[in-house]
Amino acid sequence: MSLTKTAAGARGDNVRSDCFVEIDWRSRGNREIIIESKVATLYGRSLKKLLGGMSSHFNVLRARIRLEDKGALPYVVAARFEAAVRRHHAQTQDYVVSSKHKRQPSAKDRTRRSRLYLPGNEPKFFLNAALHAPDCIILDLEDSVPPEEKDAARILVRNALRSADFRQCEVSVRINQGPLGIEDLKMTAAHHVQVVYVPKVETAQQVRDVEAFLDESDKRIGGRWRTLIIPIIESARGIVHAYEIASSSDRVCALAIGLEDYTADIGVPRTIEGRESLFARSAVVNAAKAAGVQALDSVFSDVTAMEDLARSTAESRALGFDGRGCIHPRQIRVIHEAFVPSDEEIRRAADIVVAHDLARREGKGVVALGSKMIDAPVVKRALKVIAGAVASGKLRKHWRRNYALPERQTSSTSETAEA
Repeated sequence: MSLTKTAAGARGDNVRSDCFVEIDWRSRGNREIIIESKVATLYGRSLKKLLGGMSSHFNVLRARIRLEDKGALPYVVAARFEAAVRRHHAQTQDYVVSSKHKRQPSAKDRTRRSRLYLPGNEPKFFLNAALHAPDCIILDLEDSVPPEEKDAARILVRNALRSADFRQCEVSVRINQGPLGIEDLKMTAAHHVQVVYVPKVETAQQVRDVEAFLDESDKRIGGRWRTLIIPIIESARGIVHAYEIASSSDRVCALAIGLEDYTADIGVPRTIEGRESLFARSAVVNAAKAAGVQALDSVFSDVTAMEDLARSTAESRALGFDGRGCIHPRQIRVIHEAFVPSDEEIRRAADIVVAHDLARREGKGVVALGSKMIDAPVVKRALKVIAGAVASGKLRKHWRRNYALPERQTSSTSETAEA
């Protein structure tokens, strides 16, 4: 039996950048569109044109359509109207808004110090998210969206992928588990999602199921588009299979851990010190590095404890993590600072790289810098520090051009022995 009224969106005094759309299907007269908005004198005509065009698209010919606008952008209004229509008759054709921003496929090794989670049903958070300059933005369809709103959130996220300006941030979607996750992908994957976060992964097959869907979705996008995957491990079983998961697909660019669910799974409270999760976090780092991908730490859930966040993130970096999640923009700067090498680390790394390059040009074997020998692992670690410094802007990309080693810092192995 069809509903006589369907609606989608949010209403109330505290709502901003959103709207509420209600469709009364009982009307026997011609289609009627009612706009309630503080900016109706400026935008009322364009809003009516948008809703009228969408009504024709969805064959809504006899209905009363009411829009309560709270500063929603057109792509939000379109998403809310489509959700209201689908709640009356689900099997309907998508109304795809025009694409305003051209994204390129993301690089597997790009910087991912911070990833900011945005609830997929809250467009107010989309508007200025990129101004806070997180490395990655995640439009979340999983835990932050109530079950009864997941259908509407999918449509809103799809429209945001096409219309919202996320600037240089990596644009990602966290899907749901199992069949719900496939529904999320059906709605969003073909709209230039750079990374898909797969939650609560316990087996490699879960990643391969998503990979199989993306293989077909990427073909529809065309060109050289390739959506990447980041599995999130959130259980004891997932930790046991961490390497299998990390190496399950060449689309995997990082392995993440979710500590709220993990600590609940092993039956202990999560603490700031994190002793209860040290084994699991170390296991994720080891599995990620063995598979040649990045390791991403969990979110820090207290958005007011900045000093605790700084200490926790410094520990994350010391363990080998490349980044961590955040749930509030104020956490981004603290996380970035913790993952940026210090001036002394950068100077030491630059000395190592330059000394190693000089030794190679001179045909020397292992070289010493001061009293310490430089071998391949030391150089590899130094190059990683340099990459982080360049990515953070603390070091110029072409820093080697005018870089000079301190005098009498280097020697070949034979010179060191003679001395």
